[in-house]
Amino acid sequence: MHFLGPDPTRFPAIEETDEDGIIAVGGDLTPERLVEAYRRGIFPWYSEGLPILWHCPDPRFVLDAAELHVPKSLRKMMRRGVYEIRLDTDFAGVIDACAKTRRPGQRGTWITRDMRKAYLRLHDLGFAHTAEAWLDGQMVGGLYGVSLGQVFYGESMFAQADDASKVAFATLVEWMRGWGVALVDCQQETAHLARFGATPWPRAKFTTTVEELTRAPTRQGKWSLTEGAS
Repeated sequence: MHFLGPDPTRFPAIEETDEDGIIAVGGDLTPERLVEAYRRGIFPWYSEGLPILWHCPDPRFVLDAAELHVPKSLRKMMRRGVYEIRLDTDFAGVIDACAKTRRPGQRGTWITRDMRKAYLRLHDLGFAHTAEAWLDGQMVGGLYGVSLGQVFYGESMFAQADDASKVAFATLVEWMRGWGVALVDCQQETAHLARFGATPWPRAKFTTTVEELTRAPTRQGKWSLTEGAS
């Protein structure tokens, strides 16, 4: 097992990842280390009280943005405007709602206090973003993730109303696709994301593609659907 030192740019080679998808242990959650990790296709995932575990699973569940599939029923809901979709208006609210959402097979949450603080910092720096579904003045669904170059790394989502997170996700992907985002990292396979067209990629293909796509300029700052493509 590789233990990380103080240099935020140093990670082991992808080939050193163990059979559980863990590539390194320890280190910290500074913006510099997180950005470097994502550029290499690595992300942190651990429980409160444990050292930071850095993951790079094989295969990786990925959505080619050009291949996004929106089911007819969901497309109708989007056209009817059941939910108002906003970007980056309540990052703390989204990450807190994701942390409170109970998920099958999981006890508690992997969104620790330190993780929350780290991603709020990334949001302040313009690297982490949310898509939110609002209904009657209340946020009822959404997701957050990290954007680097032409890649969006999805982290977590929640829904408190029917299809709220799905509408937010589909709206976000279509908007990002308009200004050049080519890949959405979904990390782990779920039926929910498979319905949108996400498929498993070999780790080597994913990391090579991410290395290329993250060379493009990153669209930092707060996002808004009213900005349009640029």
